[in-house]
Amino acid sequence: MTASARHTASYYAASSVPQPDCPALAGEVSADVCVIGGGYSGLNTALELAERGYSVVLLEARKVGWGASGRNGGQLIRGVGHGLEQFANVIGSDGVRQMKLMGLEAVEIVRERVERYQIPCDLTWGYCDLANKPQHLQDLAEDAEELRSLDYRHEVRLLQACEMSSVVGLDRYVGGMIDMGSGHLHPLNLALGEAAAAQQLGVTLFEQSEVTHIDYGPEVNVHTALGNVRAKTLVLACNAYLNGLNPHLSGKVLPAGSYIIATEPLSEAQAANLLPQNMAVCDQRVTVDYFRLSADRRLLFGGACHYSGRDPQDIGAYMRPKMLMVFPQLADVKIDYQWGGMIGIGANRLPQIGRLADQPNVYYAQAYAGHGLNATHLAGKLLAEAISGQQQGRFDLFAQVPHITFPGGKHLRSPLLALGMLWHRFKELV
Repeated sequence: MTASARHTASYYAASSVPQPDCPALAGEVSADVCVIGGGYSGLNTALELAERGYSVVLLEARKVGWGASGRNGGQLIRGVGHGLEQFANVIGSDGVRQMKLMGLEAVEIVRERVERYQIPCDLTWGYCDLANKPQHLQDLAEDAEELRSLDYRHEVRLLQACEMSSVVGLDRYVGGMIDMGSGHLHPLNLALGEAAAAQQLGVTLFEQSEVTHIDYGPEVNVHTALGNVRAKTLVLACNAYLNGLNPHLSGKVLPAGSYIIATEPLSEAQAANLLPQNMAVCDQRVTVDYFRLSADRRLLFGGACHYSGRDPQDIGAYMRPKMLMVFPQLADVKIDYQWGGMIGIGANRLPQIGRLADQPNVYYAQAYAGHGLNATHLAGKLLAEAISGQQQGRFDLFAQVPHITFPGGKHLRSPLLALGMLWHRFKELV
């Protein structure tokens, strides 16, 4: 079996529930909808459509959950997009409010999915935003006030510096904001559980079935090396792994590398010292640090998003010093797993959910900017609503927001964005 046919050697792959193999597509099949991409976006679109009675075929180039859906930090955090007020001139102030409410709904979709299908993914509630400087704490206070204005039903509480030891076992942060409506989970097990649920509802899954080309038209014909799918409707749910399958869409999403390390299992005392309430946490810097405990008390430490297009030669050597800057007490703790993957980022940091202007039966969802665990689930619901003719207006809010194509073509997009991020990091220091 080739490396691309297996999951990356992550902690998640090593601790996952059994991973059944789905066959590769061979010959011709037909369905109401063909979905390309076996991550959260594709799986949840397929689930939502199957729940509405549609026949669905899903094609995955490698394994279900092989990309970011099976490798991410496992942090389930409220909200979609960044600075949604910037879109008020397109969707109006009421549209902005609706997007904010959908950002809260997105987490509830995950909650309901896990409960309905009894998915064993270690779902744990409790999250804290960490303030690195006083301005961050002021921003969090504004976030808390906004959540109250949206009638957020979960506990939200601001913490001052003297209270931070109740969340994180160090004095590095000037404050924070607890959100008991967000949390963390085992992301690969969630994807595998959703795949199993989709199959129970009649969705046909094919793995090792990379799409080679698409014939567009009133009926789409999707080709792989050994077969093809004919369908009335097509959903492109490849995100950072779209590559050149659709040049129009791939030019609007920049693949960026993100990396995680997992320590050896910690003692109960060590774990309680690091994260006393077993919350997921994330700081507010441009080069974000995020970390949490696994179910078997490993520290999962991630961040260091790379826009250069080049991964570190040794992820463990690259990430360990970053972990030790936060937790120097872990100097003698071994790193058992190290891995990375690609996330998809758009220029305005809003998830791109829509349909192709010249192909009205082709829908897409991509560019979650590192916050895809909840946003993908919302995207799947919105796509299914649009395809089935239900609540079209919710889908239209996202679809009408324009998204620019990154300049410079595929070879210059990453270097140009890397320079832009360096500028943001410089501003963070002044």
